[in-house]
Amino acid sequence: MLNTPSAAPLTPSVHAEGVSNDEFRAAMSRLAAGVVLVTAHEAALDPEGPGGEDVGMTATAFLSVSLDPPLVMVSLREGSRMDDLLDEQPLWAVSVLSESQRHIAGRFAMKGRISDRLLFEDIPYVRGEASGALLVRGALTTLECRTEQRVAAGDHILVIGRVLAASVPSGDGGPLLYFKGRYRQLG
Repeated sequence: MLNTPSAAPLTPSVHAEGVSNDEFRAAMSRLAAGVVLVTAHEAALDPEGPGGEDVGMTATAFLSVSLDPPLVMVSLREGSRMDDLLDEQPLWAVSVLSESQRHIAGRFAMKGRISDRLLFEDIPYVRGEASGALLVRGALTTLECRTEQRVAAGDHILVIGRVLAASVPSGDGGPLLYFKGRYRQLG
């Protein structure tokens, strides 16, 4: 009798609890989420050189945590550019995108994208006074935050931030939502 290794079954990655990545992703795609643009300003490496760079990232895992003190949370993929930046400097901002800003969400969600400087080029924005980060004009609301806590959670980092400033610059339009793997409008 020959001792031959048996072929491993070709099944999706299953965690110890029995839920595959695909099953979990499909289940969570049924949870509608608001879409935000998280921004931060990366300081210049050389204080006498150019003034640093603005960085942005689309997120759907964003929520209010506490009213007193005012805290919010965003989930970042561990090791992403935004995770690395917010690990070094604590100030960041969030623009809650409106249904007319789908192009902004798609632009900052692209993998292998061009530089953030070029992505911001034709987007109207102001620089936040409290965070120095960019705030998208026409967003439903904007928040400027300072990191209070970072919590490792699987392959993500949960960044909890104290809200330093909040503004409701636009009352027009509805929210941009993410549902079943696509950007959607309310209603």
